[in-house]
Amino acid sequence: MHNPLQIASSALLVPSGLDVAQLDPAFAALMGKGIDFGDLYFQHARRESWSIEDGIVKDGAHSIDQGVGVRAISGEKTGFAYSGDISAQALLEAAGAARAIARDGGIHGRQALAPRTQGMLYPALDPIDALPNDAKVDALRKVDALVRSLDPRVKQVMVGISAAVDTILVANSEGVLAADVRPLVRMNVQVIVEQHGRRESGYAGFGGRYSYEELLGDGKPEKFAREALRSALVNLEAVDAPAGVMPVVLGNGWTGVLLHEAVGHGLEGDFNRKGTSTYAGRMGQRVASPGVTIVDDGTLAGRRGSLNMDDEGTPTNCTTLIEDGVLTGYMQDSLNARLMGAKSTGNGRRESYAHTVMPRMTNTYMLAGTHSPEDMIRSVKRGLYAVNFGGGQVDITSGKYVFSATEAYLIEDGKVTAPVKGATLIGNGPETMQKVTMIGHDLALDDGVGVCGKDGQSVPVGVGQPSLLISEMTVGGTQA
Repeated sequence: MHNPLQIASSALLVPSGLDVAQLDPAFAALMGKGIDFGDLYFQHARRESWSIEDGIVKDGAHSIDQGVGVRAISGEKTGFAYSGDISAQALLEAAGAARAIARDGGIHGRQALAPRTQGMLYPALDPIDALPNDAKVDALRKVDALVRSLDPRVKQVMVGISAAVDTILVANSEGVLAADVRPLVRMNVQVIVEQHGRRESGYAGFGGRYSYEELLGDGKPEKFAREALRSALVNLEAVDAPAGVMPVVLGNGWTGVLLHEAVGHGLEGDFNRKGTSTYAGRMGQRVASPGVTIVDDGTLAGRRGSLNMDDEGTPTNCTTLIEDGVLTGYMQDSLNARLMGAKSTGNGRRESYAHTVMPRMTNTYMLAGTHSPEDMIRSVKRGLYAVNFGGGQVDITSGKYVFSATEAYLIEDGKVTAPVKGATLIGNGPETMQKVTMIGHDLALDDGVGVCGKDGQSVPVGVGQPSLLISEMTVGGTQA
């Protein structure tokens, strides 16, 4: 069985003695006077994770959860209820609770449910059962043994693997009936090294919406194990980071997490509808340097942030947010799109059936330019080359951000020299985007480990960008 609607119906409705026709009583209880829109969101979620530390199995976990979320929208208000019990009675009770937010107003009828088809960006499979547990643990131990064999300075190795499959069924008052089966796999490698009493760590991870076999094939675990070790060994040689205002060259790929936080969140529809984003009311205005084009693209095959449909049953899109430096779009779910007189861009997302929908990013990245990273570095007299980032935070209203660099180097007289530790990048998203002076031809997406948090909900995402030269940024360090 490869049809997502058939799979979802079999997993979510049939075990409770339900079928699509039997959703009508729930909609009858949900809709009525003053309710503009209603939907039912069914989910079956399966998760597993395995980890080893120093060759010993540290943890093995498996969980299954399922339930239904019921939503009623009345104007700007949302009534929401959920249940871990998928049954006709639970649906009626949740519908009644969600409908309690009804305002005075007209009666909005509902359309008959009709299956919605969408493209298939990933296979409708459950990766968990496709590989025996002992094979998963064996793969982790092989990575551990490889890292230890590569360098005597390795003191500790932590390797983890995880998989999930979400089976989704969405039905709404506008007649949409859609389903999705979403696999997701990931591997993480962390290495701690020691030299002359100094300890440093390095990390690498990868994954996507595919099977364990693809995750563990083509030498990928070995490649990322070597990368984690390389990163740790670089940190052993790092000197204190400089501090001050200076040019910064950002590497490609995962450094797009700065773009995600400092720019992406500010382009989500809810913040702009409420006027709390620094980008609110600026459609058609220049908000970045010429040449800067940023998109959110949920249609990339197999990517961690991609979805065949969003959590409202709307097919995902490639939405241009900033084009050649000019603000051209926001990311929208159905509620904020309706209130702003726009259309949903397929960015309505939720962590689970127990959470309500918000506009969220999928894969957000900047398009490539024409410059080489080498030219960028040659143009800098004294500055910073930031290759990798750790954590960061941003204020949506002001656009201010702070990010820590986990791998960075000095640029001196146009050459990359010593690695540095303790560097933080401090700035304002829109201002930073106006200081982009060179855009690389080396666009890369991250390796598939992104997780985005918003209002207490976490969802998988992707980021990316080419190398960038930013004419000046405030670098926080330990050296004046």
